[in-house]
Amino acid sequence: MKKITLLFLLLCSLYSCVEKEASTNIEGTWKMVYAETIENDTIKLKDLSNTTFVKIINKSHFAFFNQENNSNTNFYGGAGTYTLKGKNYTEILNFTAVEALKRQEFSFTIELKGDTLIQAGIEKVEDANIDRYIIEKYIKLKK
Repeated sequence: MKKITLLFLLLCSLYSCVEKEASTNIEGTWKMVYAETIENDTIKLKDLSNTTFVKIINKSHFAFFNQENNSNTNFYGGAGTYTLKGKNYTEILNFTAVEALKRQEFSFTIELKGDTLIQAGIEKVEDANIDRYIIEKYIKLKK
């Protein structure tokens, strides 16, 4: 009986380490390298040739910003809190210039492949006339 209890505790410890590892792995600074939007049967690819999109994730919050390279125009950003349970990543957008997006929840599935973070899911906000499926790929920036 003691061996079974010890084995159970060991497995629980290993499981909790795996869960912590998953949340730690998404922490960092990420640069978008690919973005696809599917809306009304139309696929749009984000042109990243003249813009930089960065997402920063810490233990409890995320922030993102986008700006044209070599320009002060077309800047936008946002920030908020997030939850991560396995591969289910949910952002709660608390800070943005678009009032209809404030306090909205966006649920995604994430996948980590080496230094690449892949985020996919539905963004739907009726008040902002948004209803689309997105796939975004980011590479982790080195310190």
